[in-house]
Amino acid sequence: MLEADTVNKLYLLLLAVLLLNGCSTDKEAERAAGQNVMPQEMPGDFDFLVRYGYGEATKNEINTYQDTVVKDLIMNGTATADVTLSEDEMRSIYDQMREINIMGTMELVPAKQNCAVTPYQEDSWQITVDGITRDLSWSGETCELTEDAGQLLELRTFIADIVAGKDAYQALPEAEGGYD
Repeated sequence: MLEADTVNKLYLLLLAVLLLNGCSTDKEAERAAGQNVMPQEMPGDFDFLVRYGYGEATKNEINTYQDTVVKDLIMNGTATADVTLSEDEMRSIYDQMREINIMGTMELVPAKQNCAVTPYQEDSWQITVDGITRDLSWSGETCELTEDAGQLLELRTFIADIVAGKDAYQALPEAEGGYD
């Protein structure tokens, strides 16, 4: 038979386990369920990095974590510029990410993979929202894009257009050559 002190310790241990187990945040539960965990208002820790280009040459990069942009100069390597997006630009990008549920479940691999194309576009993303960081990637190598990959391509194009209007980006050298 167990002593009262031992029973009390076991009850306390059981209570602690139950409390700790039940303390997962709503954000974690929503994320596990594939739901949109992005708050209506843009949180202060919102940042992203997107690398894009053709095939293994994903040398272009927009990085709001470090406020930098890397431009693929193709035959001449890459060039980097310091580019900071305004609060309004970041909010606009955040709103578009929220609209496509970028922190939720995304289908990025097409069901049909019966062809291959070269060169092909490819993106990889890292997004931080409200303490959660998510990595995504898609490739156009299989000739088709899923709806979600198409939305990411549109989002990346939107962001790249904003960056292309910045003086620091415009001061970078022009790319020479192309990808076959």
